[in-house]
Amino acid sequence: MTLAKKILLGVLVLFIVAQFFGPEKNEGQLESINAFLKETNPPEDVKLILKEACNDCHSDVTRYPWYNNITPVNYWLAGHVKDGKKHFNVSNWEGNSVKRKDHKFEELIEMVEDKSMPLKSYTITHSEAKLSDKQIKSVIDWAKLVRLKYSLAPKPE
Repeated sequence: MTLAKKILLGVLVLFIVAQFFGPEKNEGQLESINAFLKETNPPEDVKLILKEACNDCHSDVTRYPWYNNITPVNYWLAGHVKDGKKHFNVSNWEGNSVKRKDHKFEELIEMVEDKSMPLKSYTITHSEAKLSDKQIKSVIDWAKLVRLKYSLAPKPE
């Protein structure tokens, strides 16, 4: 057996063994987003947008595609989810101050307006997450109303 065949066989064996390992999945309870929904009161069209384009990476509830069962793809996806939750996590909404919530909505508006959210790498495989101009406007209008509510909230002294 040539050196190239030995290397190829070794890589194949490593790939097969790697399939038995994977990162922890982000499979929390759907109820974890209820406080966020209750507090921010999105209209039905925005709720659907949040479900289809945001919650997989920005909540404790990820709907995993079939290819998440393939290592190393599952580690790549887990990294995206971890990073998304670090920046904006609707499942951990109650623990934030009004100032932080307002700031998160300021960032949300900016990211949706400049079309950097949802990520292009996400919309390639989730075409339903690609937002139309009308959907972008709906999300931004809702987010601005939420920010107004936060600006009117009593401030701690």
